[in-house]
Amino acid sequence: MPLTLQQKLLAITRNLWWTWRPEIRSIFRDIDIDLYHRLYQNPLAFAREIDPAHLEHRAQEMDVPARIDRALRQLREHLTATTTWGMTHAGALGSRPVAYFCMEFGIHESLPIYSGGLGILAGDHIKGASNLGVPMVGVGLLYHQGYTNQVLDGSFWQQDVVEPYDLRNLPLELARDKHGNPVRVGVELPGRTVYARVLEAFVGRVRLLLLDPRDDANSPEDRELAARLYGGDSRVRIQQELLLGVGGYRALRALGITPGVLHLNEGHCAFAVLEWARHRVQHDNLDPRFALQIAGSATVFTTHTPVEAGHDRFEAGLAEEHLHPLAEGLRMPVQDVLAMGRVRPEDSGAPFLPTVLALRHARFTNGVSALHGKISKQMWQGLWPGKSLHEVPIGHITNGVHASTWMAQEVNQLFRTHIGVKWLDSIARPDLWGKVEDIDDAEVWEVKQVLKARTMRFISGRSAKMRERLGLPAIEGLDPEALTIGFGRRFVPYKRPDLVFHDLDRLDAILNNPERPLNLVFAGRAHPADSTGKELIRRVLQFCQDPRFRDRVAFIENYNIHVGRQLYQGVDAWLNNPRRPLEACGTSGMKVVLNGGLHISILDGWWAEAFDGENGFAIGNGEVHADQATQDARDAEALYRLLEEEVLPLYYDRNDTGIPHGWVRRVKRSIRTLAWRFNADRMLMDYATNCYLPASMSSSCQMS
Repeated sequence: MPLTLQQKLLAITRNLWWTWRPEIRSIFRDIDIDLYHRLYQNPLAFAREIDPAHLEHRAQEMDVPARIDRALRQLREHLTATTTWGMTHAGALGSRPVAYFCMEFGIHESLPIYSGGLGILAGDHIKGASNLGVPMVGVGLLYHQGYTNQVLDGSFWQQDVVEPYDLRNLPLELARDKHGNPVRVGVELPGRTVYARVLEAFVGRVRLLLLDPRDDANSPEDRELAARLYGGDSRVRIQQELLLGVGGYRALRALGITPGVLHLNEGHCAFAVLEWARHRVQHDNLDPRFALQIAGSATVFTTHTPVEAGHDRFEAGLAEEHLHPLAEGLRMPVQDVLAMGRVRPEDSGAPFLPTVLALRHARFTNGVSALHGKISKQMWQGLWPGKSLHEVPIGHITNGVHASTWMAQEVNQLFRTHIGVKWLDSIARPDLWGKVEDIDDAEVWEVKQVLKARTMRFISGRSAKMRERLGLPAIEGLDPEALTIGFGRRFVPYKRPDLVFHDLDRLDAILNNPERPLNLVFAGRAHPADSTGKELIRRVLQFCQDPRFRDRVAFIENYNIHVGRQLYQGVDAWLNNPRRPLEACGTSGMKVVLNGGLHISILDGWWAEAFDGENGFAIGNGEVHADQATQDARDAEALYRLLEEEVLPLYYDRNDTGIPHGWVRRVKRSIRTLAWRFNADRMLMDYATNCYLPASMSSSCQMS
């Protein structure tokens, strides 16, 4: 019997593949845009809630049945493809996939189990693996209360609102073993065993396992152990990390998955290495040290944090209390296990760092940009006494972004027309991108103006709603024709969101130049426990209310994937001004580049290796002053001078038809030189070739 339209929509939305297919999301908007937005852009909720008769009527009216059939066919082709890059180049991983552990995954705004860059990167990583067909299983935790929503109060102070989401409207199913039984794992914590059910989602070809401790056998407190991402104190944090690492590895085994590689995305996941070794000791009676060597030889560790204070540190007594069960399973004294995570192993009173545990055991360790790799070598050199800096075994693989997730449909169509219909299949080929230079400047400019108009409407609407809620007077709003620069990220001091406000009179002259006006759009949130970050948000909001700036500067509440996508696609340029060298990578600017925007940045993170003098703009020359106040003043001056002398003149230098040819030429050079390098496909190719395959081969004869 043929499927109804509703059944077809449900079939499409049961795989999170739709999250990077904007043409599929547009089907739902065309059928009923009000319902789609009311359900938080969640197609599965839409497909379940819409009245079938209304769906049939609207589908015929909007002529979408053929589009639905095409989407279902494309999904099936994606899932059944037999000629992928992964099958050709990483076929050895087929029976022993990569197990990719991460504390958070940013797949889509309707699944709020992410807080920021780490989770967004993880989401892009597994989407890239799906694109290429690299065998991979994601492992994380299901936070049933999500993260938090940012709501600003009347004093512009960030309030962190918990809004539990409806799991029924997400494509999550109970993971089942080969006998069809739901998988349930137990993890030993002080004085009890905590049980977790395992739910699974499919992100294209990648299976994502999420552990949920809401089990009837657990105490009420333990059922809430994974209620919120990064919630609670150190005790909750170490228990969450044990649930992820130990429980996650046990879930893989219970499902009959024998990983060939463990990829630990940040130190939160490090306990998975100990659990793999414990399994070999118990199952195969291996010597503990040999079992740890085997597990480590198949482990890849990615560190994202360029300052020591940013890594978890668990007090010695707390760590000992929690690691006793693993030590017993490893048949090792608990002090020997604790020593693996101490900077100085002999210091029995020192804190335990999961990052140190991972660094000591992983065969491959990498930072997330070339500069970050160097900083990580310096930061952790003491773990390898007697080794010179260049001998420290930490390399780098620079992050990339998943193009289809972040790119506007109009840009995709532009590239399909001028680069090739299947350009996404070859996105990491540098020679492909030379064709961008042949696109007519007028066509590039026209596409960008369409995107900008949409983004400006979004900014205007969100700003007006916030001002109305806070009882602020209505304002005219940003000039839609002015150069518009975006700034969106976590608010912490080293990212310096207030740097541009260093000299208010100078900024006033720049923003309100009648011939070359400038808009600034800010978005971002602080960690719920970070009062310093919240004060930075308040500071920026107060500047927004200054009569000189309130029609030139806007702040968008609740920065998330949806808000980010709107900004990345439409702003003219993106601002990034951290204190060098504290930005490990920073990927938001990569997303703007893919949408025809230019990057304006300190030479830090990815920009230190990406800027060639003509594919964007650099703030300063990369020099670092020992005094922070002097550094901030110097960088603010460099930013003002850059805006006054280069950015604004280039943007407003128009021909008779209003096209800024110099600006567009720089946009095209930016796309040509950066798009092929800073994308998720290239990133996955690097990991597969340089890390996954060697790690898998080194341990293949030791598997069980």
